[in-house]
Amino acid sequence: MAGKIDARLAELGITLPQANAPVANYVPYVRSGNLVHVSGQITMENGELKFLGKLGRDYQVEDGQKAARLCALNLIAQVRAAIGDLDNVKRVVKLNAFVNSDPAFTDQPKVVNGASDTMVEVFGEAGKHARSAVGVASLPLGVAVEIDGIFEVA
Repeated sequence: MAGKIDARLAELGITLPQANAPVANYVPYVRSGNLVHVSGQITMENGELKFLGKLGRDYQVEDGQKAARLCALNLIAQVRAAIGDLDNVKRVVKLNAFVNSDPAFTDQPKVVNGASDTMVEVFGEAGKHARSAVGVASLPLGVAVEIDGIFEVA
């Protein structure tokens, strides 16, 4: 039987991707007590890298928001892998976002809204979180956005 969050995902027309396997020597998530720390999720969709390049050079804010949304969906997929039932997510605690940015690009917070908005769409009030949005010179595999997260679970 589908839970509330699964029903909300269906209502939103969202199909979560499969949880991505790590691309180096780390685990995709660690559960410690009532917190799940999810490793950085990149713009991988169905095993294919998306959004390769820099914000402000190759992409503008709207594309960056789509990239951040994809990272958010990958984060949620990892949480599902960690705990099974997404109804057990009590709160999205924090997102740390890294935006592969041209030196003159300063709209990282607007880009990361793509992930923040997704968390609120999916989890409602419990999706509101603290966050960081940081511009960086490069990211693994050349992706435009990488986001990690901390989730409080039952």
